[in-house]
Amino acid sequence: MPTVAQQYIRARRRTAAVVSASTEAMSAPVVLMVSGGADSTALLLMACNDELDLMDGRGSARIARERLHVLHVNHHLRGAQSDADEAFVRALCERAGLSMCVEHATFMQNGGENLEAAAREVRYRAARRYVAELSKRFGTPRSAARIVTAHTASDRTETFFMNAIRGSGLSGLSSIPQRRNIIVRPLMKYTHAELIAYLNINNQLWREDESNQDTGYLRNFVRHKLVPVAKARNPQLEHTVSAACDVLTSEDAFMEHLAAQALRQIIRQQQSGLVVVDGSRLRQSEVALARRMVRQMVAMLDENARLELMHVEAVLECVAAAQGSCTLPGGIDARMEFGALSLRSATAREELASGWLSCPGVMPLANGLVLEAQIRRLKPSETALDLAQRLARSDHSLACFDAESLGYSAVQLSLDTAAVQLWVSPPAPGDIMCPLGMQGRSKKLSDILGARRIPVADRPQVPVLRTAPAASIVWAAGVCLDDRFKVSPSTRYMLILGMRKPGDELLG
Repeated sequence: MPTVAQQYIRARRRTAAVVSASTEAMSAPVVLMVSGGADSTALLLMACNDELDLMDGRGSARIARERLHVLHVNHHLRGAQSDADEAFVRALCERAGLSMCVEHATFMQNGGENLEAAAREVRYRAARRYVAELSKRFGTPRSAARIVTAHTASDRTETFFMNAIRGSGLSGLSSIPQRRNIIVRPLMKYTHAELIAYLNINNQLWREDESNQDTGYLRNFVRHKLVPVAKARNPQLEHTVSAACDVLTSEDAFMEHLAAQALRQIIRQQQSGLVVVDGSRLRQSEVALARRMVRQMVAMLDENARLELMHVEAVLECVAAAQGSCTLPGGIDARMEFGALSLRSATAREELASGWLSCPGVMPLANGLVLEAQIRRLKPSETALDLAQRLARSDHSLACFDAESLGYSAVQLSLDTAAVQLWVSPPAPGDIMCPLGMQGRSKKLSDILGARRIPVADRPQVPVLRTAPAASIVWAAGVCLDDRFKVSPSTRYMLILGMRKPGDELLG
């Protein structure tokens, strides 16, 4: 245990850190997201005239006017009305003396919840870009900046019921958080009605969006049909639900911490566009943690993917069955095979590019490795079989062949320049080869890849080398070589093929 002196020194250091952070926070930009509706109009007025808690460690405090910047996104979904919203916000900013950035976006007029979600994502992307630009101009870190939205206790209540209707776990029922990274929502303690009263007291008008009356949208259905019925039993419903969401948020954060710890223990592989975990250990996990681990895996690939409970359940059904696959939002492929659960983004499932590999020569691969080919004329003192055995690797990343068996003459093979070429391409449907040791019997390449426990989603990345396009397979790189081209006691010219990291030596 620390002494009093040690504890005091630590406390002083912590205090100094807070002061330093607050000084940084007090000079960083604050972006207000203002649509022109009642809530965001109230946000702009409060930011200029009242104290707000930006969750920067200072509590409720006035914000220096020079830090305030307004972002308005014109989605052009309501024609002239959208332009009138923009003009209204411009007038507000001019009167308040605030700088304003307008982003324009266009969407297919298909309506529905997907349009609402897409518009929301456009707004947040625009806000993050604006914060990056302002932070660079201010000379402050992005982490000190704030994106401020006008969400209220009413919004939080609506989202709670929306997620309950759709089907959700604890994370969804926690509803809208008061803070997520640099996004803060200081008006969460107010209801929409209370902000309307605030605007009326200040004689401030606002814009109305007639689409907010369309109960075809789930949010509007909840707002106009469900919430009024519930408020008849509890007039303080919005504050009650918001307080419950605070409790759920803290418990959700604790469960997320436990799930993150558990996930770290079962991860086998993590790289750009790919996460692989031990499926058998995930299958033995508590369901409550397993659901969260699946969500966290998806977030590693796409933090904006909108997972619903049915998506998580589909993944866990594959895990329980020890096989199967499903497609998740954002085009993420989830696949359980060979004891592992792999999640891949769409960009990670690109096929290997086809092309010619010169011998000798090198070819870079999309996975960061390099294919290399060398021709070696054996010395009288060298035995092809002994040399091939010495060069062989347990991971099959290097293979030796009789170069003349590929149809090349000794004259061609003795040239210093590249006279030999092999066609490199991904596996093709119906590919067959004669694996080494099977005495010339053929086997489907897909069966060979399956026997080697290579996941289906990884197979398009396996380089297959042939004597020509659509010709016989010489080598499935890293998997097996064809028996017809193996070295023999009579081999004079050896073709050495291998996969290596850039900078490594093939025969090193």
